[in-house]
Amino acid sequence: MEWLTIASDLIHTTIVFATALIFAAIGGLYSERSGVVNIALEGMMTVGAFTGAAIAYFAGNVAGMGNGAPWLGFLAAVVAGALFALPHAFASVTFNADQVVSGVGLNFLATGLTLYLAKLIFSGSAQTPTLQRGFSEWAIPYLADIPYLGNALFRAYPTSFVAFLAVTLTAYIVYRTPFGLRLYAVGEHPRAADTAGISVYGMRYVAVMLSGALAAAGGATIALTTTNNFSHNTISGQGYIALAALIFGKWRPFQAMLAALFFGIASAMKSVFQVYGLTQFVPVDFIYMFPYLLTILVLAGFVGRAISPAALGTPYEKGQR
Repeated sequence: MEWLTIASDLIHTTIVFATALIFAAIGGLYSERSGVVNIALEGMMTVGAFTGAAIAYFAGNVAGMGNGAPWLGFLAAVVAGALFALPHAFASVTFNADQVVSGVGLNFLATGLTLYLAKLIFSGSAQTPTLQRGFSEWAIPYLADIPYLGNALFRAYPTSFVAFLAVTLTAYIVYRTPFGLRLYAVGEHPRAADTAGISVYGMRYVAVMLSGALAAAGGATIALTTTNNFSHNTISGQGYIALAALIFGKWRPFQAMLAALFFGIASAMKSVFQVYGLTQFVPVDFIYMFPYLLTILVLAGFVGRAISPAALGTPYEKGQR
């Protein structure tokens, strides 16, 4: 057994599985740094997965767009995610509703809505047809040919490269731009931000919609790469794992990305262990529940010590003392 090959495949598969978590965790970062709890990441990913798969199917199979079909599905998912996030912003920001209740409601709505639309559009089927054209892996010239390391780091789906770019861009926006400073202000001291002339409501609306767009990109990543379709169990709790990664990463972009990669290893293990027959050493049932077990352990041991944005979960009402 070639252990270097196994390690190379494990890193490669970790990046594949972690990409959706990175998108969703970074999306959650925008919302929660603005002070709005976003437990609706699961529902936003579900909407993104359905929209991405459905649009890519029609673009590829009906319109004959070829390699452009998955990209069109991906972009449509981003738009759908931003629009789907609007009710959460409306309830949380405008009507000061309980943000956790609003998020849970959106998760239920996403499950029912996507199932209804799938049956309506695809002749009663609860899932989209298998895509003829999903994303194919890209290989960076020369670097991808490096033994072991090339397969591990320089051969990936295009969405993985986009996700790492989104992390870098988010870090720049959050720490280096006026928008990032305003986002920090409304999440820490909304009244002071309001006094300084910053629109707390406007910033929180934009942040929640960005959150929905990025989380939906994560859902579309799954539907357009590893599964090549959408069904009711495509997301399977990954929105909650992404939320755990955001908390584990202390609401910071690069730390959240590393936390998502950490959870990605847990998902990659079940695939790599089965391929190389390592399930004879570790029970397969344990491997399947490992990502969720790890999430519970991390939250149980870490969430109490993580310092969240000061105004997180606190509705802001203009003029209130």
